[in-house]
Amino acid sequence: MKRFKVFTSLIKDSVAVITNGSLKYNIWMGFLTLIMLIGMYCYSFQLEEGLSVTGLSDHVSWGLYISNFTFLVGVAAAAVILVMPTYILKDIDFKQAVLIGEGLAVSALIMCLAFVVADMGGPSVLWHMMPVIGVFNFPNSILTWDVIALNGYLFINISIPFYILFRHYQGKESKKKVYVPGAMLSVFWAVGIHLVTAFLYQGLQARPFWNNALLGPRFLASAFAAGPALIILVLAVIKSFTEFKIPEKTLKKIALVVTVAAQINLIMLFSELFKEFYAPTHHSESAYYLFFGLDGNTALVPWIWTAITMNVLATLLLTFHKLRSNPKVLYFSCMLLFIAIWIEKGFGLIVPGFIPGSYGDIVEYTPTGIEIGVTLGIWALGAFVFTILAKVAIQIETGKMLFKK
Repeated sequence: MKRFKVFTSLIKDSVAVITNGSLKYNIWMGFLTLIMLIGMYCYSFQLEEGLSVTGLSDHVSWGLYISNFTFLVGVAAAAVILVMPTYILKDIDFKQAVLIGEGLAVSALIMCLAFVVADMGGPSVLWHMMPVIGVFNFPNSILTWDVIALNGYLFINISIPFYILFRHYQGKESKKKVYVPGAMLSVFWAVGIHLVTAFLYQGLQARPFWNNALLGPRFLASAFAAGPALIILVLAVIKSFTEFKIPEKTLKKIALVVTVAAQINLIMLFSELFKEFYAPTHHSESAYYLFFGLDGNTALVPWIWTAITMNVLATLLLTFHKLRSNPKVLYFSCMLLFIAIWIEKGFGLIVPGFIPGSYGDIVEYTPTGIEIGVTLGIWALGAFVFTILAKVAIQIETGKMLFKK
């Protein structure tokens, strides 16, 4: 009964915190709400007309939605960079940032699930993936493994921070024997969600562009570069607009992780390029289409070379300690790296896998305004959820929101 009373009080106080804030906070939340409403309006057309309102076709059946899904799985997995040193290695420098990282993981996973629903055409077909009701086909289908991995990781990243914040809200310390086992599980689960996603593509024999032994490891490398890069940018914003102080040591350690992961990601990229172009076969046509164009079709060429240029520049800037120690250079590099990996891991990975088609036909893909609107709406949803989670967590961690006995 007492716990229920505390929980009810926590909900009331959280609602009060969320619905009150500065003018900048209200403008930000109003802006996100507007973008979400635009996304819902665009999605209403898709619900009515189906996927015919998108740029997807029988030739290119995965596009903007799955590109963002693939990228965001990596962003979600990156929370492990903060979880492992904080909960398992007991590195206090990461302690202030770990809840923010887990909030980011929750937001990213919600966006992942939203993009999957959007790509399926609508929520009415989700019953096909439900055990007992539909045909779950576990463990034969890699897709069912992905469903379990994503939902399981979402549960872990909600339950652990909730327990810690619930205890802190009561003015008590959280018990390590309760949350450390879950934290250790989340480390392996984070790696698992990204490897399973990579295997989902890697196992499609008819798509030689994805039949690459480096796909799984490169997924992890790019995730541990883009995810922590976003965490650094988010922490910088929180540090500027709130009283929640992030130690400089924390940013420097995360920046080092980003640097090493970005370097490994580039090495794997060059290894893939060597494999595709030094001794090309007919299976290299997708790579030729992506990097140089094929039969006059060059829609993705400017995108991928922009991504590579930004990737290389960001990695070089981060490699030099003096440059990386400069906050302005660090934030600029993280922004470049985040955008570069979004392009490379999105359009640069998903769309070329379908071009050319099984019969050698080339049908290019261009997202429609409806797709872009829905995508922006989902990103706004993720930002909205993260803002709420971060605001409540910061109020509890700074001692401004406590249970009144």
